[in-house]
Amino acid sequence: MGAHSDGHRRQAVRAPRRQGASRPASLPPYTAGMAADAPPPGPLALIGGTGKLGPGLALRWARAGVPVVIGSRDAERAAERAAWLAGRVAEAGGGAEVRGMANPDAAAAGALACVTVPHAGQAALLPALARELAGKVVMSTAVPVRFDPGAGPVAVEVPEGSAAQELAALLPGARVVGAFHTVSSAHLDRLDRPLDEDVLLCGDDDLAKAEVRRLVELIPGLRPVDCGRLAASRLTEQLTVLLLGVNRLTRRSAGIRLTGI
Repeated sequence: MGAHSDGHRRQAVRAPRRQGASRPASLPPYTAGMAADAPPPGPLALIGGTGKLGPGLALRWARAGVPVVIGSRDAERAAERAAWLAGRVAEAGGGAEVRGMANPDAAAAGALACVTVPHAGQAALLPALARELAGKVVMSTAVPVRFDPGAGPVAVEVPEGSAAQELAALLPGARVVGAFHTVSSAHLDRLDRPLDEDVLLCGDDDLAKAEVRRLVELIPGLRPVDCGRLAASRLTEQLTVLLLGVNRLTRRSAGIRLTGI
């Protein structure tokens, strides 16, 4: 969604920690090959990766050494977009391989996945991928939102509570983590643009969140922040709607940086 504007940033003022206050509990260490000195995980499947958010994430992760598989309804389109992205990675100094496949093949090829389709498309797409994504870490990035001509962006209520919870219901065997809601696709897509913001993580599986945390930390300038259980994704998704409203009023692009932690 939104990252930071091109203008000068005011230095964040970090609140002093109260004496005796404990630090938030950290996420658990990586296991099953996810040690801090392990090579980047992958391949990572971007389901619906030819849209707005997918290409920017593909660029950033491929540059960081994570092999990426771009998924699309159209395998030819996925292959074309992957070739274009691979060219950009090479021009920027090189990185990991970027391939393109139809969504089911990408889901099967990925060791973990990031779903980057709009919320309105989840229900039609994801049930057919449940077998391929069972047991895998799957990131949910969708934001339920509609745009009112007068009011601007308005949050859409989801029966399950959030888009991430809906995704978990559609993929009952997946280890779902809500992430990247507030990060601008346009800024991710500009490899020459430094990033400086937080990525808010929500999920019920602590080890899955730890894997996503490591993926976030591979992208320079992004910091993962654990926001609790998957139900909290309702709040992070609605926060994104708020940021869209801020962007509309200020004609800027806002992101999130939490201070004091």
